[in-house]
Amino acid sequence: MIEFISQPWPWYVGGPLIALVMAVMLLFGRNFGFSSNLRTVCAACGAGKKFNFFDFNWKSQSWNLLFALGAVMGGFLAKQFLSNGQAVAISNETVSSLQMLGVAIEEQAMVPLSLFSFEKLLSLQGFILMVLGGFFIGFGARWAGGCTSGHAISGLSNLQFPSLIAVVGFFIGGLFSTHLLLPIILKL
Repeated sequence: MIEFISQPWPWYVGGPLIALVMAVMLLFGRNFGFSSNLRTVCAACGAGKKFNFFDFNWKSQSWNLLFALGAVMGGFLAKQFLSNGQAVAISNETVSSLQMLGVAIEEQAMVPLSLFSFEKLLSLQGFILMVLGGFFIGFGARWAGGCTSGHAISGLSNLQFPSLIAVVGFFIGGLFSTHLLLPIILKL
């Protein structure tokens, strides 16, 4: 059984499972999104007393907090019990593209440690990638009214035109960052 669930699942299994979850959520009047959990946590901690944005019934979103907790626990359990100790397999084309940019790919690492490590965080390049990049992701998710998972899965399932615009913007931003910004940042 562990051998079966530890393998990558094909699109024709994962896709219908996502569609089934979305159908159930639509039936119960719920919207899926991961970034809204930050607002819920802030509201639960009392931020609504000082800021109107956090003044809402956060208990109605407690199911989403359980989802986030489950995602963290699932990642931990998968790493501890289902991992074979190897890094996630990425395409040879991606590896060669990163190597052409000077990024070393370590065999056992989940991310390139030459880019994402505590030592690298103290460099200009690391600060831009991790701190500034994290800020822009958070700011963008808030400005767009949700994150990629919320808009691309839940918003598009609900046929929301703003979600379509957001998803197109995510792709354009990703292409711009990958092909124009990343090579410049990696030369710093």
